[in-house]
Amino acid sequence: MSTAAIRVTVWNEGVHEKTDPRIAAVYPDGIHGAIAAGLREKLPADSLIRTATLDDDEHGLTAEVLAQTDVLLWWGHLAHDRVDDAVVARVRDRVLAGMGLIVLHSGHFSKIFVSLMGTTCSLKWRNEGERELVWTLNPTHPIARGIESPVVIEKQEMYGEFFDIPTPDELVFMSSFAGGEVFRSGVTFRRGNGKIFYLSPGDESYPVYYQEQIRQILGNAVVWALPERPDAGLPVVTNPRRGWFENTD
Repeated sequence: MSTAAIRVTVWNEGVHEKTDPRIAAVYPDGIHGAIAAGLREKLPADSLIRTATLDDDEHGLTAEVLAQTDVLLWWGHLAHDRVDDAVVARVRDRVLAGMGLIVLHSGHFSKIFVSLMGTTCSLKWRNEGERELVWTLNPTHPIARGIESPVVIEKQEMYGEFFDIPTPDELVFMSSFAGGEVFRSGVTFRRGNGKIFYLSPGDESYPVYYQEQIRQILGNAVVWALPERPDAGLPVVTNPRRGWFENTD
């Protein structure tokens, strides 16, 4: 892995914090601010961590910003439909070219995650502030390094199966809830040259992103998701004009 400084962009739609005083009290610096603060604790001191929100020009995800991003973290909930399709396409191309992507909580319904998964990404949910236990299923995985099992989250929104995603490349964490539900809460995928990690804990109503173990998971995930070949570019398409149905004789 390159010794160059890790470059991270934390994206958050930033709607809840501006419209709900109760949530603003939980995350006075925004959800993105809390996540970025945690990453500054867990990543090397020379890491370059920036934040971006929905209301920024081009949602803060210009071609220049993305070119300078090794790993992008994405939190969204109320405003998935307000994310410009051109920006989504730009992010998707960067992921396929090797940029890491970490999708958080209700970002499962984001345009970028749905487009990369090719499924509805729907799930069962109930938000009554129940306890969540996050169990490590793959203790040798780099994302699980230093993580206790289970991680106890005293209050959290319940996400339950069935979670309509493709079969993950790796299942790192599984959660259980007070109501008996279970959920694949930490899963990885590869798309093109890029790595993707989805982590479900992190509802806006609860201070989950201040928890030490959640911050450690995110720090681990950033390091895991770093591009293996920063100059890889988009996967090469050979013979793009020929369909599979054509006679190859």
